[in-house]
Amino acid sequence: MKRIASLLFVSVFAGVITLGAYKLFFEKENFTIITQDSNSGFANASYTPTSARGAGINEVDFTTAAENTVNAVVHVKNITISQAPANIFDIFYGNGGGRSVPQVGTGSGVIISSDGYIVTNNHVINKANQLQVTLNNNRTYNAELIGTDPNSDIALIKIDPEEKLPYLAFGDSDHTKIGEWVLAVGNPFNLTSTVTAGIVSAKARNLGKNQSFIQTDAAVNPGNSGGALVNTNGDLVGINTAITSQTGSYVGYSFAVPSNIAKKVVQDILEYGNVQKGFMGISPAPVNTRDAIERGINNIDGVYIELVEEESAAQEAGIIVGDIIKKVDEIDVHKYPDLTGYLSTKRPGDTLQFLINRKDEELILPLTLKERQTLVVPEMGLEVKNLTEHDKMVYKTKTGVKIIGVPERYRGYGLSEKVILKIDDNEIGNIDDAYNAFGGISKYGKTVITMVGSNGERDRLIFQ
Repeated sequence: MKRIASLLFVSVFAGVITLGAYKLFFEKENFTIITQDSNSGFANASYTPTSARGAGINEVDFTTAAENTVNAVVHVKNITISQAPANIFDIFYGNGGGRSVPQVGTGSGVIISSDGYIVTNNHVINKANQLQVTLNNNRTYNAELIGTDPNSDIALIKIDPEEKLPYLAFGDSDHTKIGEWVLAVGNPFNLTSTVTAGIVSAKARNLGKNQSFIQTDAAVNPGNSGGALVNTNGDLVGINTAITSQTGSYVGYSFAVPSNIAKKVVQDILEYGNVQKGFMGISPAPVNTRDAIERGINNIDGVYIELVEEESAAQEAGIIVGDIIKKVDEIDVHKYPDLTGYLSTKRPGDTLQFLINRKDEELILPLTLKERQTLVVPEMGLEVKNLTEHDKMVYKTKTGVKIIGVPERYRGYGLSEKVILKIDDNEIGNIDDAYNAFGGISKYGKTVITMVGSNGERDRLIFQ
């Protein structure tokens, strides 16, 4: 029995020694390196041990950014007064027009200075009769509207606190990267100081008006509008604005106005009282159309220029129809919102460097942005433009605006290519005069438009 035990022990011991020697001298560690086979189009997977940093979320600490952000994000209450329809009791007691009914809308805002300036969305405060702001410490203040920009959906309001407030610094949204972690902070469904996390899903996303949004998958719901989108350093990189949803609630994507656009709008409102916009004077070729496909320009990487306006910044810079914009300053341009998003951060007089592809030749052209030369006036919806020197010679006038677009309902009046000289008794010198004059038209009165044609004949049209 002892002999059998001894033999068993010797066998096990010999096996251990043999296995150890094999492991030590013969077996190699099984590391697989990423390689690209030039003949196959496939990349081999890597089984190399991954560092903690490479693990992504295990490396990211959201707590500091969240703590700094929640105290700088506020709850915004919009109180509007509307007239309820008259009922039998209003008529009986002589109230005639019905009762005044307050309606309350809510959203979020971001404190951007210690003395109480707050940036939010224009749609959060639109048509407000009264604005109230509640801080994270539950203190409530009445707020004053400083200015708005409906095009970017940014508004600036102000409260007067007794002490200095925590605030967020604007980050550089141009440097945000797809896949970067971000936090959305706001007040969805009146739940104050709510923090959600996600990544930047896309940049320069267009939702229909050539805006340029940051798209994320951080959960954003009604009430988040006007809140902060911050990176893991706590820098403000966007103002949460919109979601796309069939139900009105979050379904996976949300959109934010880039901080560089919001910052520029705020600075313009404070310095000029309105938003200063610099224009190139070009129109891009529409994509995803039969014409674009037939012309072979549907899949171009860049912005294909279809139209260059006369005496525009683009024309003065030497840009021509058929040029493809590839880059502006240090910003790569793959599609039109890349371009419009960057231009939204600039003012008239700013000079930019454009990298142009012209018949496979690359050119660098400096371009100085100009003030807008065309716009659509309110009420009638006519598109008008400032007069060029050539126009002034043809129409024999130094003032006025030229009609270049007429809505369907007015096309039988012979308005196209006419120059508007007066609206009622208001002389029109440029498109801003036209915008203000048409904006003051009464829906219940009559409007007299004085125009001149290229033949020098003046017309007076009366619209009611």
